[in-house]
Amino acid sequence: MNKTKRKFVNVVPLTSKAKNRFINIMDSFHACEVEKESNDRLFLVSLNKQYCFWIQKGGNEHWRIEK
Repeated sequence: MNKTKRKFVNVVPLTSKAKNRFINIMDSFHACEVEKESNDRLFLVSLNKQYCFWIQKGGNEHWRIEK
């Protein structure tokens, strides 16, 4: 049985729109699972599986990625 290691990143909401989604949809959990990865972007899924989004690896105006 081949188990692949799951990768997680922590995100911090920066805008009021992101903060609203963080609190109301993501249950205020900073960790997200990386479901897909390209050269410059990550496809993230919240821990509760209620929210998913593409983000640049360096973050964007709405979210900061914590190392």
